[in-house]
Amino acid sequence: MKLNYWIAIIIGLIVMFGLLSLAYSAEVWTDLQIVEAIWKAEGGYKATWLYGIRSVSYADEAEARQICFNTVRNNRVRYAEYGYKEFNSYLDFLGSRYCPIGCDNDRGTNRYWLSNVRYFLEKSK
Repeated sequence: MKLNYWIAIIIGLIVMFGLLSLAYSAEVWTDLQIVEAIWKAEGGYKATWLYGIRSVSYADEAEARQICFNTVRNNRVRYAEYGYKEFNSYLDFLGSRYCPIGCDNDRGTNRYWLSNVRYFLEKSK
């Protein structure tokens, strides 16, 4: 009887960790994948502001891409330090920083940013 009890516990733990890993992996993207999704969500070469970058000036697409990459990377650290307390996922946190809803330059489209980025991430699978 004790053996069956421990086997049931072990099987339960395996199933639980398996489900947790599936849920977690749904939001795990590399920085480069996120940068590429942001590029597409912001309109690519047709965009007025490459990668949606408006807060700092840049010389060309390569520099804008590096700024975007730095923002994605730096916000991973911030999310791990404190962002997880308020936001359900890293992408939610990134969206609140990268394209905040209701900011001074929001023309009503910032609310679509996160779903657009997720769309392009899913499409790239």
